[in-house]
Amino acid sequence: MKNKRIVVALGRNAFGETFPEQQKNVKKAAEAIADLVEQKFQIVITHSNGPQVGMIQTAMTEFARLDNHYTVAPMSLCGAMSQGYIGYDLQNAIRTELLDRGIFKTVSTIITQVRVDPFDKAFQHPTKVIGRVMSKEEADTEEEKGNYVVKEGEGYRRIIASPRPVDIYEVDAITALLDAGQLVIAAGGGGIPVMEQGTKLKGASAVIEKDYTAAKLADMIDASHLLILTSKEQLTTEDGQQAIGNISVADAICLIDEGHFDPLTTLPKMDAGVSFVSSGEGRTAIITKLENAYQGIKERMGTVIKP
Repeated sequence: MKNKRIVVALGRNAFGETFPEQQKNVKKAAEAIADLVEQKFQIVITHSNGPQVGMIQTAMTEFARLDNHYTVAPMSLCGAMSQGYIGYDLQNAIRTELLDRGIFKTVSTIITQVRVDPFDKAFQHPTKVIGRVMSKEEADTEEEKGNYVVKEGEGYRRIIASPRPVDIYEVDAITALLDAGQLVIAAGGGGIPVMEQGTKLKGASAVIEKDYTAAKLADMIDASHLLILTSKEQLTTEDGQQAIGNISVADAICLIDEGHFDPLTTLPKMDAGVSFVSSGEGRTAIITKLENAYQGIKERMGTVIKP
């Protein structure tokens, strides 16, 4: 285990939903990351892309609708685009913050592909809503293509699968950059979901939950810590009755099995933390607010999962 190696997972609150909001919010994320750099951690950052990938998918779909010479962009391509432009804003904000503190450290973004299992049951039970609101006619067209839609208010939205990550193809490059002293942004949005077809990688119509990919990445690079930064100081049970502070893996599993966490929000964070901690020795997962990153890594606040 690398005692000073950490994976930081940034939630959507670190970015906002528009270009100006993102450029403003990444400065706060950069401050939190710089605090960890000053503690001499080797850092890999992964991040959410929920609003961004939906915006890209909507824009590309509308473009294809206005000009039939073009085709709709597949979700894997939209994911790659989101990794690029979020990484661009984030790496520049971190670089500026580090230089303002007198620290020179190269920040690199890696376009990251993550293997998923084509037989993952998530493909039969999609849960992630994406794109704009559609009319009944547009929804029917999507279903004819084999896509899933769900009624939302007066319209319809497309929903896609969220399979579990199996492998991360660029992990050797990520490790090499870490060993060279660089700060790495990787597996944004949970990574680009792909399936192996011989020697080729084919993009899957899916979005991977970024917390699960963060845990997978932290395990593969043998990190000591997984730090999931969100909008809450610590996790609470779904009914809001119990705040989770320090907790063992065994107790966390009991709460998960008893159904105390929302399956679309808090459950992936707790489940990912448990998966990471239980996959190796001496590991710790922390879930807390973005602004509390330094206090969280010191285990002074947040949800702290230990063996």
